[in-house]
Amino acid sequence: MRWDVRSAGRAARAAWRGPGRERDLLVQSLKAAAAALLAWLLAQVWLGDPMALMAPWVALVLVQATVYSSLVQAARQFTAICVGALVASGAQAVTDDTTGALALSVPVLMLLSNWPRFGDQGVYAATTAVFTIATGTVSAVAVGHRLGQAALGAVVGITVNALVLPPIHLRDVRENLAALARETGEVLHAVAGDLRGGEWDAQTAAERLDAAARLQGRLEALRSARGWSRESLRLTSGVLRALHRAPTEELPPESEDERFSRVTGHVTALTRTLAVAADEDRTPAAPDAAVLSCYAELLELLGEACRTEADRLLDGGGRADALLDGRTEDVMRDLHERLQAGLREHAGRGAARTAVLGTLVLQAENLWAELGGGARGR
Repeated sequence: MRWDVRSAGRAARAAWRGPGRERDLLVQSLKAAAAALLAWLLAQVWLGDPMALMAPWVALVLVQATVYSSLVQAARQFTAICVGALVASGAQAVTDDTTGALALSVPVLMLLSNWPRFGDQGVYAATTAVFTIATGTVSAVAVGHRLGQAALGAVVGITVNALVLPPIHLRDVRENLAALARETGEVLHAVAGDLRGGEWDAQTAAERLDAAARLQGRLEALRSARGWSRESLRLTSGVLRALHRAPTEELPPESEDERFSRVTGHVTALTRTLAVAADEDRTPAAPDAAVLSCYAELLELLGEACRTEADRLLDGGGRADALLDGRTEDVMRDLHERLQAGLREHAGRGAARTAVLGTLVLQAENLWAELGGGARGR
């Protein structure tokens, strides 16, 4: 219970501080409540319909994560409601008994709710049948009222979702991509600190390998956010922008996702190599401490490049090169040359250490190339 309360408090503070997932959830929740209230006012107060329940119910559930999903869900739900109302009316006409009508219609509708074309809206066929039969109003007029109210609720829910702070998930892509870059830099800095401090052992190697593996979770979150952003502009981008209801900033290109996917792959391979070298039961052996210290300096610079990329992404800047600074590149070249010299020295002392150092240098070169610095010097 205490953990739940603390989580709620953190979410409330995050929503108060500024834009983010927590505020988006708050906005969507308040929009759904407002859509339900508006639908009720239109149906009950303005139109005076005695069966106004359907309108706020439908409006409430149709304030979805994207406008496109609202449209899709509206079509599915309205179809399910129509089927439920018609089947319930037919069952009541055949049995002329409330219990018999429920027994005849609900099992059929629950089976039908599993039809993939209904998505997760199929259950509304059965619930509509229950409401229809339980209220005892199954005439053609009553069914028409229910369908009309469902249509009204759908229009209200979709309109509110599209025009009142429409859910456009562009920020999620930028934030996840920046977080991926920053967390990658943190892993590289952590590995560099362990290598420089001489604290690299099997346990430390396993911890850093786990940290690198967690980057894959962030990468999956980025891909999910990219899909949401694409859907949030589907069918509605031009209209919403014309009405000034959609943000105008451009997303980072999808090539950035692929680039950092490769970067995280190289970091994972790098930590895996170090983990193998730290395992006493494996043949490969770690390079000398002096060479590892040099390698740690190179990793720190690469980690700083990742952090610079994260800052650039959050600032919404263009494709800036994180390694354009001439002094930084000179230092990296010097470190790279020293590692190459160490590699030649290790080659005369045994294959195991040479294999490990060669793999580490290769992964660092791959990272350097992906982060923008390696290609210019080759």
